[in-house]
Amino acid sequence: MKDIKLSDDAKSLMQNRGLGELAERMGIELVELSSDYTEATMPVIGNRQPLGLVNGGAYLVLGETLGSLAANVWAHTLGKVAVGIEINASHSRSATNGMVKAICKPISLGKSVTVHEILCYDEDGNRLSTVRITNLIREKKN
Repeated sequence: MKDIKLSDDAKSLMQNRGLGELAERMGIELVELSSDYTEATMPVIGNRQPLGLVNGGAYLVLGETLGSLAANVWAHTLGKVAVGIEINASHSRSATNGMVKAICKPISLGKSVTVHEILCYDEDGNRLSTVRITNLIREKKN
């Protein structure tokens, strides 16, 4: 991994963990990771649909990656893990080139459920998609 700003809890979690195969294949790169703020980028090229726009599913993968990681940083502080149970998105516009920037912030950090909102922007600061993910906090399986 390149130089990423990690909270202490995120450092502990990420020691033996990556982003996941799909996120890595899509070129998603973390910029910052904590339970309160997570940021990443994703290239447009390689994630477009036939009309040349970013595929709507790519925004969901980006949102799921960030929201699940942030939820797992939180769950890690409780000695637990987080798993996604619901995700949705509203796409307001799309990009055709450059990079997508995503910022993830918690709406709610509970002992059994977390909810995060992920805002995706183009390089000019235009909002492209708003993603919301709910994660269930559960005991680790051995």
